[in-house]
Amino acid sequence: MSETPETPTAPASGSERAIRATELDAADPLAVVRERFVLDDTVYLDGNSLGALPRTVPGRIADVVAREWGELRIRSWTESGWWTAPERIGDKIAPLIGAGPGRVVVGDSTSVNIFKAVVGGVRMAGKGCTEILVDATTFPTDGYIARSAARMTGLAVRPVEPARIADEVTERTAVALVNHVDYRTGRLNDLPSITTALHSAGALAIWDLCHSAGALPVGLDAHGVDLAVGCTYKYLNGGPGSPAYLYVREGLQERFESPLPGWNSHADPFAMDPGYAPADGIVRGRVGTPDILSLLALEAALEVWEGVSMDDVRAKSLALTDFFLECVDAHVPPGRVRSVTPADHRQRGSQVALQCPGAGEVMDELIRRGVVGDFRHPDVLRFGFTPLYTSFRDAERAARVLGEVLGAQPDAVAPGTAG
Repeated sequence: MSETPETPTAPASGSERAIRATELDAADPLAVVRERFVLDDTVYLDGNSLGALPRTVPGRIADVVAREWGELRIRSWTESGWWTAPERIGDKIAPLIGAGPGRVVVGDSTSVNIFKAVVGGVRMAGKGCTEILVDATTFPTDGYIARSAARMTGLAVRPVEPARIADEVTERTAVALVNHVDYRTGRLNDLPSITTALHSAGALAIWDLCHSAGALPVGLDAHGVDLAVGCTYKYLNGGPGSPAYLYVREGLQERFESPLPGWNSHADPFAMDPGYAPADGIVRGRVGTPDILSLLALEAALEVWEGVSMDDVRAKSLALTDFFLECVDAHVPPGRVRSVTPADHRQRGSQVALQCPGAGEVMDELIRRGVVGDFRHPDVLRFGFTPLYTSFRDAERAARVLGEVLGAQPDAVAPGTAG
């Protein structure tokens, strides 16, 4: 292993780590929140792909289907608040990403919202801009959408490593689309300094928060972020395919021109005017009729955040990942895995990525033994730590089972480690 926190001079035994995990759970201020989720004996470390089911969701959806849809039917658009759900639920997400009311709207997919943000950002950029910067390590969809937006707007796309953006941005840059957390490695990119560097050159900052919202403080308003997009089915636990959200800085909202001017974002949608006039504020980020079932499942899911401090979430996330890495060092045979997640807390999201030969087969066996993470080609094991429901006992068990799996296999050395 490399890039792991310092281990004690006298290493603890496996049983001592299990005891310490129990003690850490007993002292955890978020431990009670775990009861708000539907969980079993599985160690679930894939919340960075799909969050666990909050207990409030099934009953809420049953009521929406049976009463709001089944009995009230069309009346629910007004009587049940369906029409205002995108902004209402946006205001519930806003505190989790450091945004004030009226700056987040929920609806559509992450891809659609990236398209709105990139094209809308280019339209607000200064004249003479010729390029869009894209995080060179980005999730593929972000790059696909950015290139399509560039073709439509006549600009070029230039991939840049996030750490190089401050040096690479120029007065010709319209916008930069950057992932807050690298989905492969769990590396946390420096949102405040990158945003400041972009603004210094006259460019707009667009952040993809899919792997950070709900896992760590973001501070969109405080750091002057222009636009941001994120999904809700990972750390926000909104359910499979739950709608994404769009953030537009308050000072930009009246200049924001969506490339998808649907009737739901019209200033007077029921006038059925053939001419388009955008609504005021964040409502102009809407497009078509909201997906009510998914929206209201998400709204119920967000109830788990009641009374939760994002500072506590971040502190537990770092403690969990530190403890997991310590346990991996103790349980996994030397040289079998290598951490590609930064040891530096300032550069770490809420997942641990381990490079491992035969990672796909290793993850299959982990899942068979009740430890669920995921695998990314060609050789990365990903373990997502969701502070609201992941326990320290989960972290210790996951590392112990990983050690058992790798200990039962023929020797193979992870890339970048000594043989």
